[in-house]
Amino acid sequence: MNFKELVNEVARFLEEFQEDKHCIDSFTQDTAKNLQTRSSADQKFIINTLYGCIMHKKLLDVVVNIFYLHHGKKIFRVDRNLFIVVCYLAMFCLDDLGLENFSRIIKSLDIAKMYKFLSFFFNVNNLTTHIQMEWSHIYDAAVVDDNWITPLLSWCSEIERLLDQLAIKMGRGSVPKRSPRKNTEPKEFDLTKPKARPLPAPEVIPQQDKPKPVPASTHISPKEPEILDGMRQTNRQKAFQTLNEANSQQFRCANPQKSEKTQNIRSQIIHNREAGLKFDKTYTSGSPSTQKTNSLPVRLNTTAILREGALYNKQLEGELQRLERLSQGASEPSSFLQWQKEMKERDLQEELAELERRRLEGRISYEEAVLARERVLKRNYHKAQETKEETAELMRKYAEKRLKEEKEMRELVQQVADGHKNSKAAKAKLQEIKQMIVKEVSEQSRDLLSQALEEAQAELSRKMELIRQIHAFESVSMVRQKFIDETETAGHDLLCEMSLAELRERLALLRESEQCDLEDRRQRIFQEKQLKEQLLLEQLDNIALRRNLAEQAALLSQQEKKMRSELREAVFRDERVLALQKTLEQKQQKRQKRKTEKKTLKKNEQVLPMTSKTSLNKKQVFEEHHWQELERNLEQQIHGAFQQSVYK
Repeated sequence: MNFKELVNEVARFLEEFQEDKHCIDSFTQDTAKNLQTRSSADQKFIINTLYGCIMHKKLLDVVVNIFYLHHGKKIFRVDRNLFIVVCYLAMFCLDDLGLENFSRIIKSLDIAKMYKFLSFFFNVNNLTTHIQMEWSHIYDAAVVDDNWITPLLSWCSEIERLLDQLAIKMGRGSVPKRSPRKNTEPKEFDLTKPKARPLPAPEVIPQQDKPKPVPASTHISPKEPEILDGMRQTNRQKAFQTLNEANSQQFRCANPQKSEKTQNIRSQIIHNREAGLKFDKTYTSGSPSTQKTNSLPVRLNTTAILREGALYNKQLEGELQRLERLSQGASEPSSFLQWQKEMKERDLQEELAELERRRLEGRISYEEAVLARERVLKRNYHKAQETKEETAELMRKYAEKRLKEEKEMRELVQQVADGHKNSKAAKAKLQEIKQMIVKEVSEQSRDLLSQALEEAQAELSRKMELIRQIHAFESVSMVRQKFIDETETAGHDLLCEMSLAELRERLALLRESEQCDLEDRRQRIFQEKQLKEQLLLEQLDNIALRRNLAEQAALLSQQEKKMRSELREAVFRDERVLALQKTLEQKQQKRQKRKTEKKTLKKNEQVLPMTSKTSLNKKQVFEEHHWQELERNLEQQIHGAFQQSVYK
């Protein structure tokens, strides 16, 4: 029995097995058909090992995945199925095989790979941590500990001796094997019958945690704003109380009031300073000289000339429009101002109405938002209730589904157990059927092989003939010199295709057209430049004319100002104006007397409480505003009388 071939055969069948396409029983039956040429012991070893690897695929994948996670950089992924077979033999068949047969299987394979895998798998730290943890996710921890972890730990000491032998063998290197003197005769293993495999425990149905109820504070407004408002009111009352106490109590450390003599001297100084002020006096620096000579002319650039010309043209258009309105009988400016005032008042009223309307709309939208928020909260509450009901329904359906699946799994396990009992009779019957099929297939395969051989010979002769023709073409010399005709096209069958001579002619025509366009552009630019210079000259003439007219208007306005100043002096000598000035001085003197009286009263009122002081201050401010209003009215009367005298 060649263990290496048997293990590689099992790994090959594992690679062909696809869980989503094949059934375990049908796949093992097909495998048994393919193994009829082997002995019964080999067939039994391959079938049992293949069936066990497929049945316990989850447990074996856990070990191999962790092994590749630690040593994946140095191990090929192609050997994954080989490690799965070795792991199955170590987990489930080590007691039946015995250490001697197991060591023979390991030594028949690649020593370096087996040394790495067994040293990882039978490591106590790896077995009790990573592997046991992952196996506990699949089966119960007690089942894992009793069935696999404890037996594997009991074999660790004996496996260490096997690892030492493998290490010694690896250290020797590749020593040439001597040919054996005698051929060994294979004998069947005197194996005990394997124990019945325990049925896998059913998976535990996960129970969903009971959701927490919605807290009552979700639908109740918080109390923090009310507490903050109460604290704000108490702080405001305390602040008002401290302010009243500070205003009612005076300073006791020093007397802040001045003596009567100091106050009299101070009032006298302020009175003298105010008497020296002359706010109504008119100051003038004299009339400017009428004869000014501009000795240095200002040179204007193009932008300044155009800007000033545009300004004068705009003024001229405005003047023409005004004259046109007057000629058509337009209304006077006073009526226009009245109309403008009315329109402004009406616009102001409309704006106020629009503001009020917007304010009301804002209030309405606020109320609508509050109602909408209440509706959304109510809708969300109903949705939450519906979601809870749907979740409860789904959980009930899930529980029913899990119970049904568990029942089906139990039935399937029972069927598999019954199938194991009747497997021997079925295997003998299958072997007879497979022998008949093999005979039929062997005859058909001979015919197919002869036909394939004839087709291969025909294909080979065809390829040889093709190669001979290619060599003949390569041996013939080729003429590589090519004569170019400039009048012929390239022959690409394009619409825009042309010969080299036509291309040169078209390029010459294109250069001539570009030269003509350039000359036209230069001529046009020259004409535009001349027109621009002429326009600037016209603008300069117009500006000079406007400036002369402006100088004449300035002279006329100076003469009018001089006449008005003379009229103003005559008005100042008018009796009514003098009388009004006299009354203004009297009023100012009365106001000054009132000021001094108030200051004396203020000294006597300093001993009164704060309430009386505040009332007197208000009365004083009111009287000052009253006197300022009287003075303003007198000034307006004097100014009006002055204007009437000027117009007369």
